[in-house]
Amino acid sequence: MPSARRNMFAKILLSATSLLLAHLLHFLCSLMQFIPERKSVPEPLAMGNQAAAWNKEPSTGTSRHSQGFKNYLPSPSKEQIPCHRPRGLQCISPLVQSVEETPEPIPAKIKGHIPKWINGNLLRNGPGKFEFGNDKFNHWFDGMALLHQFQLAHGTVTYRSRFLQSSSYLRNSQHSRIVASEFGTLAMPDPCKSLFGRFLSRFEPPQPSDNCNVNYVLYKGDYYVSSENICMHKVDPETLETKEKVWKDFHKSDPWGSSALTENLWHLQVDWSKFIAVNGATAHPHYESDGTTYNMGNSYGKHGSSYNIIRVPPQESGHGDTLEGAKVLCSIPPRDRAKPSYYHSFGMTENYIIFIEQPLKLNLLQIITSKLRGKAIYDGISWEPQHNTYFHVVNKHTGEVLPGSWCSQPFITFHQINAFEERGCVVLDLCCQDQGSSLALYTLQNLRRSGEGLDQVYASVPRSFPRRFVLPLDVDSDTPVGKNLNPLPYTQAKAVKGADGKIWCTHENLHPEGFEQVGGLEFPQINYAGYNGRRYRFFYGCGFGHLLGDSLIKVDVDTKNFKMWQEEGCYPSEPVFVPVPNATAEDSGVILSVVVSPAENQSAFLLVLDAETFQELGRAEVGVPMPYGFHGIFSAH
Repeated sequence: MPSARRNMFAKILLSATSLLLAHLLHFLCSLMQFIPERKSVPEPLAMGNQAAAWNKEPSTGTSRHSQGFKNYLPSPSKEQIPCHRPRGLQCISPLVQSVEETPEPIPAKIKGHIPKWINGNLLRNGPGKFEFGNDKFNHWFDGMALLHQFQLAHGTVTYRSRFLQSSSYLRNSQHSRIVASEFGTLAMPDPCKSLFGRFLSRFEPPQPSDNCNVNYVLYKGDYYVSSENICMHKVDPETLETKEKVWKDFHKSDPWGSSALTENLWHLQVDWSKFIAVNGATAHPHYESDGTTYNMGNSYGKHGSSYNIIRVPPQESGHGDTLEGAKVLCSIPPRDRAKPSYYHSFGMTENYIIFIEQPLKLNLLQIITSKLRGKAIYDGISWEPQHNTYFHVVNKHTGEVLPGSWCSQPFITFHQINAFEERGCVVLDLCCQDQGSSLALYTLQNLRRSGEGLDQVYASVPRSFPRRFVLPLDVDSDTPVGKNLNPLPYTQAKAVKGADGKIWCTHENLHPEGFEQVGGLEFPQINYAGYNGRRYRFFYGCGFGHLLGDSLIKVDVDTKNFKMWQEEGCYPSEPVFVPVPNATAEDSGVILSVVVSPAENQSAFLLVLDAETFQELGRAEVGVPMPYGFHGIFSAH
């Protein structure tokens, strides 16, 4: 190579190296605000023999050290899955494949009868598209949001569906590849960029997705679709379209500079951070009868992270119709601000918010650097069972965090069932798992397995069981140590004060012996309008004899007995309770569930059960493919 060309090449290389080092220095400096000063606080063992045993190494042979999520496929312990190990599970791959939307309503074929008093929309949300061009998503949670509507009117049913027109969906569609990273999929750099440009793009901070594919939520009477990110989308429950549309220059809001996109797009995002200092909120808020909504969301700043209790007022004069008037009631510091807990829902009683801080940890440094490291976001989530699970109780009227310290052996919960107050205690019912590996196991590759491979995945998934905890609130320095503080005669749950002042809680199972045979229970629902925050008797959920729900279950929390609906080759979704008008009994109403099947000759259908007897009243069959979804609500007309 001639000397002049060598010198030119050396200058270019030196300039590129300097630029790279400058980017790296800026990137590392920006991370410093997320790394608070760490103080070592060992878990105390002065808590009685039983509580101390919870902090010891388990006898199952499973390591209790932090377990990363990548390619995690543990062998189940006998204690974890005592009975239910089926062989030859049906392949469910068709239920996690992309489908086309059905934007115009189509009539359903009725079998049996649909009660004429049911008038309204069953709105469902979940993933419906899993690839763009040659790019494929890795995780079930990554799929693009497909919104479903079953409209019931005077005994008839129609169905329609639409893909949410999110930024993620629009950009992916325009480029025919995945350009927006999701929970389990890291978007690859633009192949049209130079090699150096693609390398530098690793240093760009990860952008939050607005693919709201988890649930429908209500704020001020308006319907939104939500996940757990900073943005929501307002939708019309009648058409599934964006209810109010804002004309925006997409180039101004698109950091990737998508020049091929149409210059202007109808688009609306509702950004939590524009109203209050949070970086997102759960997709499972709680509602008061007057329209007040409570939720929880994290915030991240130079001092680390915080858990925040949020209150959104009902629609009032003087307030806007989005999230205006929203308020952070209180902020709770995590036990480790650099590694806050992941949470999916929370409990609410008449006077209190109950937050469960569990040892499923978000490693903020790993999440922030995920793009740099070439990893997906979920690689930064770890199960750390060397820590216990803690309960925080907040007065929802004043924002005061009660000074007590309630804790339990390590478990995780995604969905709470109900909570209520009685005799100075909070009773909290949850669906609980004793291991934290389930998020990692629900990859599309695992869900699409068949034969022995599918059986192995299912045997590795922790089961979720309904449990009851009792949290005594009137505890002080004079409260005796070692005494069960639960005064409620109808529950065997225990709450014992340890020598360290903490209240160590032992759960009661809300199911009978042998319940493991149904595979555990998830997606719990109650008669929410009549009994949320109150003492209740019945809840409903999906039995998980497969990786997806394969039965519907009604549980009596007083007797622990349960009733079940199940049909071979059918996979029902989260049950939604709809009360009979002017009902007086708690279970006077119907259960609505969307049932799908991987069989080509089996249509998806809306199932209607009598909530009291749990017998089928009728079904409405729809002749279009439908994937298995997550959550939904009933919107009465």
